[in-house]
Amino acid sequence: MNIRDCAAIVTGGGSGLGAETARALAKQGAKVAVLDLNEANVQAVAAEIGGVGLVCDVTSAESVENAIAAARAKHGAARICVNCAGVATPGKVVGRKGPMALDAFAKVIQINLIGTFNVMRLAAADMLSLEPQESGERGVIVNTASIAAFDGQIGQVAYAASKGGVASLSLPAAREFAPAGIRVMAVAPGYFGTPMVNSMPQEVLDSLVASTLFPHRLGLPEEYARMVLSIVDNPMLNGSTIRLDGAVRMPPM
Repeated sequence: MNIRDCAAIVTGGGSGLGAETARALAKQGAKVAVLDLNEANVQAVAAEIGGVGLVCDVTSAESVENAIAAARAKHGAARICVNCAGVATPGKVVGRKGPMALDAFAKVIQINLIGTFNVMRLAAADMLSLEPQESGERGVIVNTASIAAFDGQIGQVAYAASKGGVASLSLPAAREFAPAGIRVMAVAPGYFGTPMVNSMPQEVLDSLVASTLFPHRLGLPEEYARMVLSIVDNPMLNGSTIRLDGAVRMPPM
């Protein structure tokens, strides 16, 4: 897909993977709407890239509808949608204080999985209204899974379940939208140097790096963004989940 002059939506765009993706798309000439709960961050990133910043709660149908409508009014219907909003709340099924609170599990699923679907369904509806480009494509949706979807560790049951769901969305959604020329992909990052990861104690960061193969370091958010650009550019990437992890495999704990 030709990115230049396309409208794009990036959730979780106030920091980390989402912010770098918004920057990368803007550098390629896209008109980017940055969506995030953090108003200060989202406005800062939007101002930096010449986009529009919108406060958005991905778990709310109304909030996402309003944000996408505002983005549409500014840039037109988006051909590119990248879902980076998410949380990584830890917790065992049964911990020292007893079974995990059901609300705690549900919250992670609500943000990571249902939030991704919420944005995807509304973005796809807009894409269906667009005329196809010369390639026949109307749009591309990239969702963010995680290697935890496949290698979930002890204490990651909610996170792994949510990201497994995100990975599983790719193929059925891609099959549904294929006749209209809309592609759906997922990226499953490994250990990346995002604010969420960088806030961990140094000994935890050291253990993460120690388990990597090559490159022997944390992934860079801009490397995630480069993968998104590659997906948008390559029409044969559809209906799959790409591991972006330097060949790391997470141990049980």
